[in-house]
Amino acid sequence: MGKLFSKENCEVFSNPLNLNNPIAVQVLGICSALAVTSQLEPAIVMGLSVTVITAFSNVIISLIRKSIPNRIRIIVQLVVVAALVTIVSQILKAFAYDVSVQLSVYVGLIITNCILMGRLEAFAMMNGPWESFLDGIGNGLGYALILVIVGFVRELLGFGTLLGFQIVPDFCYENGYMNNGMMTMPAMSLIIVGCVIWAHRSINKEEK
Repeated sequence: MGKLFSKENCEVFSNPLNLNNPIAVQVLGICSALAVTSQLEPAIVMGLSVTVITAFSNVIISLIRKSIPNRIRIIVQLVVVAALVTIVSQILKAFAYDVSVQLSVYVGLIITNCILMGRLEAFAMMNGPWESFLDGIGNGLGYALILVIVGFVRELLGFGTLLGFQIVPDFCYENGYMNNGMMTMPAMSLIIVGCVIWAHRSINKEEK
């Protein structure tokens, strides 16, 4: 048990949450971060979907890595990811149809997510299943964290709600408060992500 949760394994899990965050540090997965964060709910679902797919694809590739011919390793990785994406997509359509409609094609585009393919190639192909699982969970949650922050700000300021529940009280509207319509536009997500990256790098400047 101690070996499973060794210092090295804890760092594999925790580094993507902060010091090596895939969006804030590596600047990967930006497209979906901009596209699905107009509201908090789809941002959460997208983040969890990527986390699940990254974790289990890492484990599968790690288990079969020694039997994969080098010249077709990318093809094998894509097949594994495509199978998991299809499963997740069907589950969303069955149990969260409205959210799956909001996410539109971006669930399918997880197949080409730079974070996911990067972890398969850089980590799962060279490490054991447990370490690969922790790496997948860490990178997925690190990605999800940024999506949740951006989705939180955009929905609160753009719609006055969070998860569909009204947060800004009626008396604010009665006294002249107006929702910021610009927050619902894709350009604002880019600005917010930029601010998050700036804040993250400023806070962690000395640690890096």
